[in-house]
Amino acid sequence: MAGGKTPHFHNSAGHARVEIGVKEFMCVGAEPPYDHPHVFLDMGDDSEKVCPYCSTLYVHNPSLHGEETVPEGCSFDAAQSAA
Repeated sequence: MAGGKTPHFHNSAGHARVEIGVKEFMCVGAEPPYDHPHVFLDMGDDSEKVCPYCSTLYVHNPSLHGEETVPEGCSFDAAQSAA
């Protein structure tokens, strides 16, 4: 995602899986103050990735765009959190 913003996702609700529309992203665990180190994950040729910190299963869904997620509400605005 060179030259662009890397999307951040969280799983504060403890969903079994979170579908996302990108293959390169950051996982923050849960929303602050319960987050873990913000870790960059890359699915590469795979269609899913498990976060090594929080064990959230992220599944690539090519029909999603930007920071859309299924279930809704798992996108995290890192800029807003830093403010």
